Amino acid sequence: MLKGFYLRKLFADYLKTLSFLPKITMNPLSDNPLRSRADWQTAVRQLFTPLKPHFSPGAARVLPGHTAALYDNHAAGLEGFARPLWGLVPLAAGGGDFAHWGLYRRGLANGTNPQHREYWGEPGNSDQRLVEMAAVGLALALVPDKIWEPLHKRARQHLAAWLLTINQRTMPDTNWLFFRVLVNLGLGRVGAAHDAVAMHAALDRLEQFYLGDGWYADGANDQRDYYIPFAMHYYGLIYAKLAEDQDPERAQRFRQRAAAFAHDFIHWFAADGAALPFGRSLTYRFAQGGFWGALAFADVEALPWGVIKGLALRHLRWWCHQPIFNADGTLSIGYAYPNLNMAEQYNAPGSPYWAMKFFLPLALPESHPFWQADEEPLPVLPTVKPQPHAYMILCRDKDGRHVVALASGQHEPWIRHAGEKYAKFAYSTAFGFSVPGGRRGLTQAAADSMLALSDDGEYYRVRERPLSATFDHDVLHSTWQPIPGVMVETWLIPHPPWHIRIHRLRTDKPLWSAEGGFALDRTGDDPLAKAGVEQAENGLAWARYPAGGSGLRDLREKRRTTAVRDGRILRVDPNTNLLAPRTVLPTLVAQHDPGEHWLACAVLAEPGVDDWNKAWEQPPDLPAWFTNGYNEWE
Repeated sequence: MLKGFYLRKLFADYLKTLSFLPKITMNPLSDNPLRSRADWQTAVRQLFTPLKPHFSPGAARVLPGHTAALYDNHAAGLEGFARPLWGLVPLAAGGGDFAHWGLYRRGLANGTNPQHREYWGEPGNSDQRLVEMAAVGLALALVPDKIWEPLHKRARQHLAAWLLTINQRTMPDTNWLFFRVLVNLGLGRVGAAHDAVAMHAALDRLEQFYLGDGWYADGANDQRDYYIPFAMHYYGLIYAKLAEDQDPERAQRFRQRAAAFAHDFIHWFAADGAALPFGRSLTYRFAQGGFWGALAFADVEALPWGVIKGLALRHLRWWCHQPIFNADGTLSIGYAYPNLNMAEQYNAPGSPYWAMKFFLPLALPESHPFWQADEEPLPVLPTVKPQPHAYMILCRDKDGRHVVALASGQHEPWIRHAGEKYAKFAYSTAFGFSVPGGRRGLTQAAADSMLALSDDGEYYRVRERPLSATFDHDVLHSTWQPIPGVMVETWLIPHPPWHIRIHRLRTDKPLWSAEGGFALDRTGDDPLAKAGVEQAENGLAWARYPAGGSGLRDLREKRRTTAVRDGRILRVDPNTNLLAPRTVLPTLVAQHDPGEHWLACAVLAEPGVDDWNKAWEQPPDLPAWFTNGYNEWE
């Protein structure tokens, strides 16, 4: 009896101690309205607070998790240390309070001291350490009073010597060259030794990637993803602001190109702030919207300030409504929820904090027109917007609630799930896209917005690298070869809210095919809710859940007495889709003998159930230019 009393008392005393602990929720921004400059300042501090317990004893490394990337853990610890600076530096530059600059000074001193146990190590060629130097360069340029001037002379020497190695190392011939620019720019602004020749050589090379109409390539490749806005333009706009006196002509070019790009990039955003999930590095999350703040930082009114501000604010608020945080409040690896399946091999626990690049306009005073403007909604935009530089056709509904990009022509051969991130037929702000859990069987393949082909009925291949891609009459055409002896031509035709896909399939072997529509969140399919409705039969497959509706119709059923393909509703493997962890996938399946085969379907997905019901009963037909021009079709 007495023993039980003491145990209960001990437990009660323990509970009292917990009341004095800082309360960190899974979402540190949950109580932040994210509408004003003061809200953004608070958001930066709220995002940093969960990281503080993860600083190493010498403060030079931050690892808020235990998963690994392709680079060593010392570099990963540096990444976790450096990336929050993308938000903390603008915060301080604009006069915002931050209580832990002493922690960063200690980390910089120890991390660059070869004699200290937390030394970051001498950078090698194409080393992750070179990437993270850029945030330190920005800090030197904008807040030297926080991280440079208070350092002991020896610590400054160590820091400068470590940063200068970026001029002796080879780097990928891509946006990485901007890291050399930012480091030398920062060193020069504090009066330290730097290499202006190397900096301008990097700038000259970067300008060779310019394509026109505001678009860059990220190196000598076909990638036109978020590295154009949140890297090529973002760093260029920082340079334009900080070096306009020394390099006015280049600064003006960077501003003009960014202004032109803004008129295309706006089409990648839905009315609620959601951006188009596409390409690599999506775990950087609200870095997707960092371009809008970079325009403000460089005083580029590419669109009315209220429109730019609205794009930024709604984007950040959209992200903060998603379950993107770990239990301790740190950012997780994933997209709209924690998900290692979609990650690249270069995603370490601190990688998501590149999202802090979003907060660059905090360096601006409250009086800047960006902050003074009232938030405005998206302007009226066309329902169909071809973007040839990106090999895309952007489509949106009349209210801008749903944006779909038809895509052909891009690829990135070395990252995980490259085909899924670049080569699907369509990408959606409301339905995301899926990456495979495996290749064995259709539920593992999770081939949404793809034509998956198999020569054994078990392992499926999809379009990963188009052999060719062209625009023709606002139509995307591509050729691709998923399997030896199999060639496919694909036409993608916008018809909002639908789109049409046509394939000419030539094969020297029997094939199984499965063409997926958009993956649909199946929340509500539990036995108690029973909120979903599904139908699959000859020539069609559709599903409707609280998240909306998704389906596809075989267009050849209008020309034949029997549909070419059968409908199925697949319950694909969990955690394959970027937006929803459990999805269904309407799919059309068929078997094909050796020879030539034509396939065609119309695809529809809508986040509003009523809108989907109405549109589903009004499918498009094949365009006359196609049926008249291809005699083989019949």
